[in-house]
Amino acid sequence: MDNKVLLFADSTIDLTPELCERYSIRTVPIHVILNDKTYKDGEITSEDIFDNYYKTKTLPKTAAININDIVTELKPYVDQGYEIVYISLGSALSSSFRNSCLAAEELDDKVYPVDSCSLSTGAGLLAIEAAERIAKGMPAKQVAEEVQALSQNNHASFVIDTLEFLKAGGRCSALAAFGANLLGLKPSIKVFNDQQGAMGVGKKYRGKYEKVIFEYVDDTLSQYDNIKTDRAFVTYSSMTGGLEQKVLEYVKAKGIFKEVFLTRASGTVSSHCGPNTLGVLFMTE
Repeated sequence: MDNKVLLFADSTIDLTPELCERYSIRTVPIHVILNDKTYKDGEITSEDIFDNYYKTKTLPKTAAININDIVTELKPYVDQGYEIVYISLGSALSSSFRNSCLAAEELDDKVYPVDSCSLSTGAGLLAIEAAERIAKGMPAKQVAEEVQALSQNNHASFVIDTLEFLKAGGRCSALAAFGANLLGLKPSIKVFNDQQGAMGVGKKYRGKYEKVIFEYVDDTLSQYDNIKTDRAFVTYSSMTGGLEQKVLEYVKAKGIFKEVFLTRASGTVSSHCGPNTLGVLFMTE
């Protein structure tokens, strides 16, 4: 390969193995600590995490990818003369980006970190953008600069069925969770790119989740008249009744995107949102 540039990303990009292979994306796993046992992201399922929570009322802890993890994974390739673009979880959510910058210093600045300012397949969208540029022969530094700029055109949001998991993880108050449950509210959670991936509450829907989720899709896609039509993701934690497939077909039927992919959120992401969480993620021009 003439262009000696490789692409790495945090495991939380939530792309399927098939997509990682298709776009030559390597991932570095975040660690999930459950009942004093440490798992690599992907070794423990969302169902395992949810079952444990309902039994013990405790959520797993997650450990950001540390500098040594990144150096260990990347150094063999740097030693072979490769430069590397590295896509991390949004810096407002994790120290992964900061650690990738420190690892780059140890690796003679042959690594070019990108703060996705997002999570899950929001970061996955940027990884694919990077992969396409690398495939065209673009230098690593330019890839990183262009993809970093694109992070502000990236739209990630989710609708959650219950605030219980966000409350348990300290990301919303008990009073807010109680009020939402009492009123039958299903809040959407937005990722703010201009705040390096910080999350906040968007529109609050009322009613059954099976109805709300399609309202959310309509609202989300109608907000923009400059949607990038290459691809979108329908990403979910767990779902009952095959609802994720219905949403996938619903998004496809709109005829906006050339490709729509269905993916499962990693244990790291799912543990904060809980079951019956689903989002539509895409980019604008």
